[in-house]
Amino acid sequence: MRCRGKRKIPAYAGAPRFCIPLSPKEWAELAKMTTMQKWSVEDSAETYGVRNWGAGYFDISRKGEVVIRPFGREGGPEVSVPEIIRGIQERGYDMPVLLRIENILDSQISLLHQTFRAAISELGYKGEYRGVFPIKVNQQQQVVERIAQYGRTYHHGLEVGSKAELIAAVSQLKSSKACLICNGYKDEEFIDLGLHALRMGLNCFFVLEMPGELDTILEEAKKMGVRPQIGVRVKLTTKASGHWSESGGERSAFGLTSAQIVDVVDTLKQHDMLDCLRLMHYHLGSQVPNIRDIRAAVMEATRIYAGLAQEGAAMGYLDLGGGLAVDYDGSHTNYVSSRNYTLNEYCTDVVEAVMTILDTQGIPHPHIVTESGRATVAYYSILLFNVLDVSLIEVGALPDELPEDTPAPVLNLRETLQNLNLRNMQECYNDAVYYYDEMRQLFITGRVTLRQRTLAERFFWAVMRAIAQEKGKLKQSPKEFNELDSTLADIYYCNFSVFQSLPDSWAIDQIFPIMPIHRLDEEPTRQGILSDMTCDSDGRITHFIDPQGLRNTLALHPLRDGEEYYLGVFLVGAYQETLGDLHNLLGDTNVVSVRIEEDGTYEFVRELNGDSISDILAYVEYDPRKILEDIRSSAELAVREKRMTPKERYALMQAYDNGMRGYTYFER
Repeated sequence: MRCRGKRKIPAYAGAPRFCIPLSPKEWAELAKMTTMQKWSVEDSAETYGVRNWGAGYFDISRKGEVVIRPFGREGGPEVSVPEIIRGIQERGYDMPVLLRIENILDSQISLLHQTFRAAISELGYKGEYRGVFPIKVNQQQQVVERIAQYGRTYHHGLEVGSKAELIAAVSQLKSSKACLICNGYKDEEFIDLGLHALRMGLNCFFVLEMPGELDTILEEAKKMGVRPQIGVRVKLTTKASGHWSESGGERSAFGLTSAQIVDVVDTLKQHDMLDCLRLMHYHLGSQVPNIRDIRAAVMEATRIYAGLAQEGAAMGYLDLGGGLAVDYDGSHTNYVSSRNYTLNEYCTDVVEAVMTILDTQGIPHPHIVTESGRATVAYYSILLFNVLDVSLIEVGALPDELPEDTPAPVLNLRETLQNLNLRNMQECYNDAVYYYDEMRQLFITGRVTLRQRTLAERFFWAVMRAIAQEKGKLKQSPKEFNELDSTLADIYYCNFSVFQSLPDSWAIDQIFPIMPIHRLDEEPTRQGILSDMTCDSDGRITHFIDPQGLRNTLALHPLRDGEEYYLGVFLVGAYQETLGDLHNLLGDTNVVSVRIEEDGTYEFVRELNGDSISDILAYVEYDPRKILEDIRSSAELAVREKRMTPKERYALMQAYDNGMRGYTYFER
């Protein structure tokens, strides 16, 4: 039916296929309906939870692009991530790229110190706060250097657990008030290096992890004529929940029992060196989600600290170790990937607990030390990569009529689809699985054709998709139905390695925020999981953040021909670079560091090439020069045997020579 003298109604979902004259009021209602149905960046912000886990550092612009706010506040400068990607590509770097934002690191250090200072001032605490960064959390030179440089104002120190880390730390620390905490098991050389650092003027502490270390420290200190600064790591009875609960408690691998601590005190008294016992340390765990566990541990530790002070030890430093959690999923709960407290609450509870116990016993307030590495660097790094391809489960068009020789299982599957409703959904699910399995067995035994099996697959997946679409209307879904979302999900093949760049995702099911970094003004109409470039079924990400908890799929956009689709994994600054491995010989990614100014301009301050194929082969004991020589010999033999021409040999050698210098990841 054609409209005569009237404007056509704009097309919208559910619009009738004929034209009706509308009054101005009706037009206004229609416009309102259309506006309500349109996807907005606010919808994307809610879908991906960026304002819950982003800590103010990340948001979405009106253009639908992820933006970085390096100072963690609205009204401050913000820079588009896609704009940074364009700058990266103009400088000749391919995806994947690890993007570091220097200002975010600065902001986290400042925030930690300022929040502790505010709590100390408000409560009237007499000691000071001394932040310490454990190098093991991110050992990259640029990271450690920046923390030492920016943290100098706050006397921010470093924690080490090996000789290599100690040497790196000594090269970076310049403040005599910053703590240099030596944890881990220490041999004579380790102790000598620390004593030299102490003699040089650094505030170096040897923390006893095992009882036998004390004799070695005293012996080496006597040889050098240096009075060491000693700390003790204590085993608390308090344990925290989460992945790293075994780091604390009485069965933890490191630390001294109460009896062993008393032995240390007695030994130091015998050597007239009790004044060298300056620090007490404990470690509850890397990511403690519950503030009650933190407060309980602080109170128990402070009691032990008080006991050491009453024994006559000089003390002066209480090192609470790590534990300050990162809210990876944005839920603000005591789930393992979250935390149920704010930074202000953490600092206030810690200071108040220490102060309350020591004041009742008349003991001076110590400097409070925390080794908050994860919270310092997690926000600082973003893993960026492009999607290479997508595998879709498409039902395809179902035939209206079936051939006469159609096998019975196919007919039964069609009937199941036709009869499906809310009341018999479970029964239809069971029937579809049964008939599809029956068809598979017929195919394996050669009694049906490939085309007949394909037809059965189409009807089976049509039933599954219909159930997935309607299951939300049920009051309670069976477990099998809840698994359909991941079963029917698209597989987005991505240009990165889970094992190299996100090892915690694979090893301990760590949840990281993942989202597209553009097209966020468009509705993501697909549900997918992510697969990396490795030939390994573990190289997948199948759990994602959701406002209501976790889900098995990620909302994504369909790919467009000739256009890249970029995803970002956020909060990856802690541990991931250090723990990554060379699965399938996929190496370190390119690294780009950016500094954003107050006026919104930004500078590429550092660019590091990712591993080349030659680099990776050398890591696993191949000699790249010998590899090329072996290939050259094989190619020369092929020329002699007339299997290739000299010109083809030249092209082959050029290809392999260039390949050895190439990036280990997919290059456009």
